[in-house]
Amino acid sequence: MSGTSNPVTEAELHAWLDGELPEERLADVERHLADNPEIAQRFERYRAQRSLLGQSFGPLIDQPLPDRLTPPFTARDHAAPVPQRRGRGFWWGTAIAASLLMFVAGGAGGWLLRDRVGWRAEPLTAAFIADAVAAHRVFSVEVRHPVEIGVDEEAHLVNWLSKRLGKNMRCPKVTRGGYQLIGGRLLADSAGPVAMYMYEDAAGRRITLYIRPSPNTSGSAFRFAQDGGVRALYWQDNGLALAVAGEADRDTLSGVAEEVYGALNS
Repeated sequence: MSGTSNPVTEAELHAWLDGELPEERLADVERHLADNPEIAQRFERYRAQRSLLGQSFGPLIDQPLPDRLTPPFTARDHAAPVPQRRGRGFWWGTAIAASLLMFVAGGAGGWLLRDRVGWRAEPLTAAFIADAVAAHRVFSVEVRHPVEIGVDEEAHLVNWLSKRLGKNMRCPKVTRGGYQLIGGRLLADSAGPVAMYMYEDAAGRRITLYIRPSPNTSGSAFRFAQDGGVRALYWQDNGLALAVAGEADRDTLSGVAEEVYGALNS
């Protein structure tokens, strides 16, 4: 952790994320992140959300707002009725405004807004995927402590996660691609407690399974997302939201996701 005489500030963390941090503070900020994995995970989540935002809206982010959405507003603007016919032009302007609002928000709240404006909304929000990807990035590179409880204490791990998530949890085994379960840990995101299992192959490559309770008890199809080199397959089933994430190819992740689904529904 940085010295108390010159502590790392939140503004410096955001400057680091933006690539605008002065070089003389770079070592202090990186040391601060290494000493505080919960902060590192939060900023990895911000990075993932920015990347997903760019993929979803692309060049729309740099386009100016329509005149009717740009201050100063006139009395006529406030009194003008909302058009009843919401065609493509209406959603085009709304999407641009929403994208700018989400960029400023920077956190999960902005991504929840993405679902509200009707732009390619999906059952699971982008914030959930960003959290799963960020958790994978933070913990999959750990050498000494990749998991909190190893697979040799599987019964304890299952009981602990079941109690904290309020769900009957299991430790799904997988064999696709030579991956084996090595253990798991308890995490937290904006929605509450989260379980994460980790799998590893003979070459040391890792895949993570990110699970949190979901109010939607019905199942959903597998959906695919990618942020940089990390790919994810996510779905909902039996009151859980689940995401399998890793640097593996899509076919391998699909096989792992299918095995996880089968193990949790057997």
